[in-house]
Amino acid sequence: MKKTFYFIRHGQTDLNLKGIVQGRGVNSPLNTMGVAQAQAFFDRYSNVPFDKIYTSTLLRTHQTVQGFLDLNVPWEQLVGLDEISWGVYEGKEQTPELLAGFEKLVAAWRNGELDVSIENGESPNELMARQRVALDHMLAQTDEENILVCTHGRALRIMLCLMTGVEARYMDDFPHTNTALYKLQYDNGQFEIVDHYNIAHLEALIDE
Repeated sequence: MKKTFYFIRHGQTDLNLKGIVQGRGVNSPLNTMGVAQAQAFFDRYSNVPFDKIYTSTLLRTHQTVQGFLDLNVPWEQLVGLDEISWGVYEGKEQTPELLAGFEKLVAAWRNGELDVSIENGESPNELMARQRVALDHMLAQTDEENILVCTHGRALRIMLCLMTGVEARYMDDFPHTNTALYKLQYDNGQFEIVDHYNIAHLEALIDE
């Protein structure tokens, strides 16, 4: 069965704005800009006949798709769509020491060391194990052709690798920002990105 997936990152939160680490363990709401970004995405894509909405279990993804939920589009939360866990970094400000730790971690991932994680956090391979379960579940639904998925920044990058067969070490080659869209077609067991990092709906907000 052919499917079309619209993958977006959630809208902005105050912690995004302040540079505070928020992964799977921080359940922050959207801020005013995040709500505006969500509304801008809804205004642009509310005419798409979505059969299903999938989000993570975290509030910021729920709030991002609220306009579509108000249209009574069926909705399901999947833990496989939750953000990566940043372990002991969760909820902390990005101090020089913490940023140095991040840089070391990201460099290790880029080097293909995908079992490395922050203390008490998740590695890319652990996240992908969760994501495979979520992806298999979404693909198994035979009555869903147009699907909206709202997830998180790091999770989105790794999910795009998983879907397209790109090695996860190259995850950072996929840019993202709040409510940026990646549209993928699924056919005959293969995913193809047909719309790459679309932020056209955000132009009015950027110009303000």
